[in-house]
Formats: sequence, structure tokens, C-alpha cells
Amino acid sequence: MTTKAYTKDYPRPQFVRNNWLNLNGEWSFRFDDRNAGEKEKWQEKLDGTHAINVPFTYETKASGIGEEQFHPYVWYRKSVHIPKEAEGKRVILHFQAVDYIAKVWINGAMAGRHQGGYAAFSFDITPYLVFGADNYVTVKAEDSDSCTQPRGKQRWTKDNFECFYVQTTGIWQTVWLEYVEEQRLDAVKITPDIDRNNVRFDYQVHGAEAAAGLRLEAVITLKGKPVKQVSLIVDRPCQTVEVDLVHEANGPWKKCYWSPKHPNLYDVEFVLYSGDKVMDRVFSYFGMRKISIEKGKVLLNNSPVYQRLILDQGYWTDSHLTPPNEEALIEDIDHILAMGYNGVRKHMKIEDARFLYWCDVKGLLVWSEMAATFEFHDNAVEAFTNEWLEIVRRQYNHPSIITWVPFNESWGIASILRDKRQQKFTEGIYHLTKSIDPYRPVITNDGWEHTVSDILTLHDYVGTGEGFLKRYADKDAIVTNESTCNHWKYAFAEGYAYKGQPIIISEFGGIAYQSDKGWGYGEQVSSDEEFLKRFAGLIQAIKSVDYISGFCYTQLADVQQEINGLLTEARQPKIPLDKIKEINLG
Repeated sequence: MTTKAYTKDYPRPQFVRNNWLNLNGEWSFRFDDRNAGEKEKWQEKLDGTHAINVPFTYETKASGIGEEQFHPYVWYRKSVHIPKEAEGKRVILHFQAVDYIAKVWINGAMAGRHQGGYAAFSFDITPYLVFGADNYVTVKAEDSDSCTQPRGKQRWTKDNFECFYVQTTGIWQTVWLEYVEEQRLDAVKITPDIDRNNVRFDYQVHGAEAAAGLRLEAVITLKGKPVKQVSLIVDRPCQTVEVDLVHEANGPWKKCYWSPKHPNLYDVEFVLYSGDKVMDRVFSYFGMRKISIEKGKVLLNNSPVYQRLILDQGYWTDSHLTPPNEEALIEDIDHILAMGYNGVRKHMKIEDARFLYWCDVKGLLVWSEMAATFEFHDNAVEAFTNEWLEIVRRQYNHPSIITWVPFNESWGIASILRDKRQQKFTEGIYHLTKSIDPYRPVITNDGWEHTVSDILTLHDYVGTGEGFLKRYADKDAIVTNESTCNHWKYAFAEGYAYKGQPIIISEFGGIAYQSDKGWGYGEQVSSDEEFLKRFAGLIQAIKSVDYISGFCYTQLADVQQEINGLLTEARQPKIPLDKIKEINLG
């Protein structure tokens, strides 16, 4: 089951137009270690030394280059034919992700600049094009080994170490373009309200100031049946409309919510008219669902939900952070569901929008987590804040996302236990996130040393179920900072206190089989029987503690030197998936 306008490989499935062109594939490529390219005007004519398969980075085998050495400046060039019949349209060039600074030229003219390795961005390139001819798109990507740059699990040294892997430089998600009118929809923010049984659309209309007689229509359907159709006159760029969703499409007065068991999605078609002429047509979808917190429990649609999450870092053997194809994303989700998990914590990575689409469709809960910086500095505060806000706005409409995680394990805020500046930084991010999205929980410093946080999450790689039960026998000792949660870190930073939040063990396990090629947490196991005994002991212990309302196991798949996945890096199960499911659901 997919949404009405699903198109395979479409890079932005929450906001679909029919007239688009995928620019992935072979581009001309060149390293620029001396940073001489702009001075020598490579933007006007790039003499490439390699062919690269975009969107895979030069560090990967899938790119056709496979050079893991760090290069801070890299260049791309591609010829794109713009048809004569597109003249009169606006041409928008989209990048789903470029790490870290992207500069873009069209036919030698600067079209735009963007900073941030995980946020999508776009430029209107119409003024620089020649219609009916080949045009040249040139991209310079600038990366660094700076720890004030949000980098997540990307190493900043020559070699991999601990849980840090080969860096990602340059274009690493889809590049594409689309043809649109001057008067068009820029965005629609979709907010469901199950208690009032309505949905709110916050529109952003491009070109509204210069146009008269614009009308915007929303046509909502459910499983192919009409639900509601609403229309409004566009008199300014930003407008809001609420739609009552009481309808007969799924039976009289029956409420059709989104949940893991029933991931119901409403299709919605937005049409912008000028008089009787269609100026823009965009397809989207939404799920009627609510996340809230009451009496120490996380509620989904006003009922408690026990979260069985798995940590997923989203790396592949030959393509690293870039999924090899859409099918690989679907395969990961299917593996997760087959093992009895109802959610995923996407760790230190903002994932491809197609992954979130399939989580929406298949009913997999998602914690969306920002890539960390690793040094506290004014530059880090600015870079992190700007990029995080872009990401929250971009991902807002996905019903599968139920939690925002801007910080993890004090990374980039190493002195947060006592440092007031770092504490205020996390408070600021918490409240900024809430200003855009007051409807989802925000976890401020997942793992330990929380400041203001809607959920208290604890990381603990204790080796056995017996050890876990002993450590967590006294809840009050942990939540009052009388004792550490993991023999290392306190639950709260100084000056902050427990206020009855739900408690989730959001990292544990990490069991690895014996090997000299990598590492896991604790002692490695030598047999399936030993693995299952330890795994079951931990799961059963956590589930038996009545004040814990969920868990997140480390992890889905092996990642380079880290071999503690339930699957290999090639996505082969180490243990039959039904055995993991039996333990998770038992």
C-alpha cells in the first residue's frame, strides 16, 4: 500500500510534483586540495579528472572512485539539457544533501550557497539558463575536519576509531530539478488534531504578492474515497485553513488514525488556480495521530505506547551514508518490523526522505536525531542551530516521527554537567524546537546529563539482565542523581531535576560475536545460544521494570569496525529474525 502519488525514487515524497528530472548519475569530478578552483575559474570550465556516480561520495566504492583519504574541496560538473518548451517556467534545482558547504554555478554564474551537510536546499536557476540548449551545473563542495561542524559519526582523523567512520564529503543525496510557475506553493505545514478531529494546513505561496485572483484548493481522500474539499482566496503569502475531518469515507463517524498497527494515511492534493488556470498541483499526505505525555507515560493517540526501538546508523558497505537504492531502505524497515520492533532511533544521521516515507507507509515509529558537533564554540552553536531548524521544518509533516533528539551523550557539550553556557544552549534548542513543533517530545541530551527534556533517556551497556535489575532497583537514586545510571554519568545536569518524565533505556545491548575484525559492547559471544541467552536476559529485565516505558537496542546492522548489529553490514541476519521477534514480544 502506498500513497496516491507515490513515484519510485522521487526524492521528496511529502511534496510531489509530476514535472521533474533526476540528475543523479555520471558527473565530471575533480579534487581541489590547493583550493585553487575558484581563482582559476573552474566554475566556468571544469577539467574533470574523474567520473563520479552521484549521489555517492568519492569515499565510496559506489561512486566509482573509492578514495577514503580526506579532501577538503571537491568539484562536480554536469551538462543538463533544458527544453525550449520549458521557457516561461521557473526551474528549481534541488539538492537533498551536500556535506558541508555547497556553492553552485549555472553556466559559470553563481546561483547560490548553502551550509549544512544534512539539510535539503534549492535554488531558482532560471535567470542563468539557456532554454533549448545544454546548460552546465557546477558544484563546489567544501568540507572540513572541524569539530564545530555538525558531523555525527564522521571521523575527523586519518583513520577510523571507536565508533567513528569514514567521512562523507560532497553530494550524498539526490540532485534533481523541477519546472514550476512563478505563482506556486513553496510549502504546506500539516498539523493533525485528533481531539478536535481536524487538520490544519499552513500554506506558503510564492508570488502571491504580485498576483490577483489566486485560489488554493485542497482535496482530501482516504483509501481512494473522497473526504473533504476546501478552497480559499489567496490574499497574502502565508495563510492557514483548518479542515473538519468528520466523514463517511471509512464508515459513519469512524475515526481513522495512524499507528504502527494501522498506518492509515490521508492523501491530499493541493491545487493553486489563477482564475480557471492551474498554476500548481502538489500531492501530499498526512496521518491523524497524536503524541503526548501523561503520568510518566508516552501516549500515542491518547493511549500508552511501549516503545521497542532499534538504533540504526544507516551505513552501507559500498555506499556509506547514502542508501544504495530505495529498495535498501525498504529492506531495512522490513527487517526491523520482522524482528518485533515498532520503532527506530535514527542515530547521528538525518535520513533520506524516502526512508521516512516508508516508515509513514509501513507504520514504524521514528526518533529523528541530529548529527552532533564535538566541540563547544560560538561557531558550533550557530552552525548547529541553523541546520537543526531547517531539518525540523523539513521533517515536520511525517507522522512516523514521534520524537526529536537534538543532542546525544553530551557530544559537543562535554561540560554540560556544570557549564551554564552549554546548559543554556540545550535549553535554547529545546524551546526553539518547540516553537516550530510543540506537539512532539524533545529529548535534550539523550543518554545522561539532561537539562530540560520531555523524556528521561538512559544509556547503559550492562552485560546481563541480572546486572540491569540490580542497577535499576532504586529508581529514586537514579532520578535524583544520588547514583549514576551506568556507573559513569548522572541522569541530570546540575541545577535540573526529575519532573515525572517517562523513562526509556535508549541504548543498551550491542552484543557482538567473537571476531578480531571489530568490536561490540561487553564480552563477545561465541555461539547463537550464548547470544540469545544474553539478549533475552536484557530484554526481559528491562520489560520487567515497571517504571521503564520503552527501550532501544544497539543496533540494526554492523557499521565498518563496529560489529554489534543484529544484521551484518550486508544486511544478512546473524540470528533468525523470528527468534529476535519472539523475545521482543514475549
